Amino acid sequence: MTTFTPQPGAASLPRQVLAQASMEARLMLRNGEQLLLAVVIPVIVLIGGVQGAHRVGLTYDHAAVDVFTPGVLALAVMSTAFTSLAIATGFERRYGVIKWLGASPLPRSGLLAGKVGALLLVEVLQVVVISAVALVLGWDPDPGVLGAVLAVVLGTAAFASLGLLLAGALRAEATLAAANLVYLLLLAGGAVVLPLSAYGSFGNVVQWLPSGALGDAMRDALLDGVTAWRDLAVLVGWAVVGTVLTARTFKWE
Repeated sequence: MTTFTPQPGAASLPRQVLAQASMEARLMLRNGEQLLLAVVIPVIVLIGGVQGAHRVGLTYDHAAVDVFTPGVLALAVMSTAFTSLAIATGFERRYGVIKWLGASPLPRSGLLAGKVGALLLVEVLQVVVISAVALVLGWDPDPGVLGAVLAVVLGTAAFASLGLLLAGALRAEATLAAANLVYLLLLAGGAVVLPLSAYGSFGNVVQWLPSGALGDAMRDALLDGVTAWRDLAVLVGWAVVGTVLTARTFKWE
């Protein structure tokens, strides 16, 4: 005869965080708007940028697809870690979802860790899809794996902290408008897709933005195979500032 001994209690913190990250990632990919930001828009920007460069005769130091692909990968990180996260978190606050999750065995630090883990899971999918499209277009990277991985991780940390800062301070509707506005401004003038040289003297300014630092770090890693330590340091700075401000201002309901 087998005797069963009940062992009530919560799962370990790593298992809770992994389960939360998996759930968050599935919700993001099931949402049409989030999927648009995560995959569709970056792919359109990549194809449009490469084809547009060929049609109007734009020339760079490397092939157009080699220049645009690292920038579009950086754009994908920004769209997921900042815009999607800010909008989703803002509406979760509005509907009380975060408040309910705060009453679960998962601590609030674990909830935030789960959100960041979900971002990384979605970004893996983005990298696979965008890289596949780029290879079809003739992409020939010279990958610096360390520089690219550090750029994605630190870029995610920087933009996620800023996205949570926005979502925790504004109402859901204001977060939706502000997140999309910032996304469009950085897409157009933040040196995320195009290199700093395309902005003339203004490039000396945007290189200190998280968008410019992430885009430049990705280009250095995938065009020249080097690690852009200065740009990575800029991302660390933004991540620290965003995290400190978020910790002081974030409202859970």
